[in-house]
Amino acid sequence: MHPLGRLLPAAALCASALLPVVAPAQPFPSKPVRLVTGSQAGGGTDITARAIQQAVAPLLGVPVVIDNRPGTAGMVANDFVAKQPPDGQTLLIQPGSFVTISPQLNASPRWDTMKHLAAVVQVSTYDLVLVAHPSVPARNVKELIAVARAKPGMISFASSGVGSNFQLAGELLKLEAKVDMLHVAYRGSPPAVLDLVAGRVDTMFVHVPTVKGHIDAGRLRALAMTGTQRSALLPQVPTIAESGLKAYEISGIEGIFAPIGTPREIIARLNSVVGGALSTPEMKASWASKGIEFVPNTPEQFAAKVQFDYDKTAALIKAADIRPER
Repeated sequence: MHPLGRLLPAAALCASALLPVVAPAQPFPSKPVRLVTGSQAGGGTDITARAIQQAVAPLLGVPVVIDNRPGTAGMVANDFVAKQPPDGQTLLIQPGSFVTISPQLNASPRWDTMKHLAAVVQVSTYDLVLVAHPSVPARNVKELIAVARAKPGMISFASSGVGSNFQLAGELLKLEAKVDMLHVAYRGSPPAVLDLVAGRVDTMFVHVPTVKGHIDAGRLRALAMTGTQRSALLPQVPTIAESGLKAYEISGIEGIFAPIGTPREIIARLNSVVGGALSTPEMKASWASKGIEFVPNTPEQFAAKVQFDYDKTAALIKAADIRPER
């Protein structure tokens, strides 16, 4: 054999040693999954997160750990998750207002959700109920509008904070009905509901389960629902559209996001696992008892919903001249 022939295998071996070593892709999930929320412990989306935690952990084969990071109307949690490695191990669950409203009012410069977060799955949709203290001389929306027109700026509506979905529901009513009502912002729903029941504020848009006990006891009066259909929890209460404002509609959502750049196959798996868990009869019954609903959706459909709500919210914020708190 030619001497050069004996050198070729050795040369090839040396060359192969210089090639980069490609490590096999880490299996997903490779460790406990962290589910971050901007909701306080015991808050609405925290309750949703814990129900999902129990249902999804056995399907993923690893623990799911809830990480509460409240602050700046969800932006603390948003920023934290956006900066995590895009490996699916850290996820974000938020109400829609924290990803469509807060980035426009509580971030500088204004934050574009879909440039920082990847949509995984929408886990719920829900409508709000408009309730009034019994001292308000109105038993339906038409009568409330008449009272508000007779007393411009005197009828108040409470909310859980500036830029919350609860405020936007009230601002939309003002625009559609062409009335002047006074917005009173609180730091969260509990103190707002407390003052409403005490009669210190007149009305509020709020989640049905939060006030159903007060409605049943006669401490509050349910006037209307904000969505396109009546609530199974309050079937006797009409929608605002039924009451004459046909263009009125506002609803809330909750969803799961991942850091932008998370591989499509990981997002697809998470969408399938969470969607499968929420489609079981047990979870459907649990969601219905809370006045919320899950409809199976793809990441693309959820992303389109977030973008639609972001744009709709931007128009409403501008029309209502809503400004962030300083």
